[in-house]
Amino acid sequence: MEQMDILAACREKDNFSKMLGVEIVELKPGFARGRMPLTPQHYNCFGIVHAGAIFTLADTTFGAAVNFHQGRLSPTVSMNCQFLKAGRGQVLTAVATESSPGPKLASYNVEVRDESGDVVAVFQCMAYRKKATLEELFATKAREANQA
Repeated sequence: MEQMDILAACREKDNFSKMLGVEIVELKPGFARGRMPLTPQHYNCFGIVHAGAIFTLADTTFGAAVNFHQGRLSPTVSMNCQFLKAGRGQVLTAVATESSPGPKLASYNVEVRDESGDVVAVFQCMAYRKKATLEELFATKAREANQA
């Protein structure tokens, strides 16, 4: 299974990110860029983008970067964030970059920016790299679905 096929399969099953409109637009080892077009549903009662939507954009972008770097299932173990500016506008973009490629724990930084390039939030993220590969995971899920 090719990397882009796995990414498409992940996207298809990630209902929450899909509902918010999050899409991964660039992916390479240790790096991902995601974007989220903003609709009225992304805004809270104060007229700014809901922190949960911003967090989801960052988490989804981080997840793409860390899981596809070595092709190993790498669930998030921690995410720390600082919101620096109210999110507004038409689209937010997140960039995840690897800061420490440890064999078991991987550390990444994520910046979320608005369309004017201003930083809205920054995240420090850590994931645990499991032994299972994404390809093995999807093959097992496909077999289970066929047996059901």
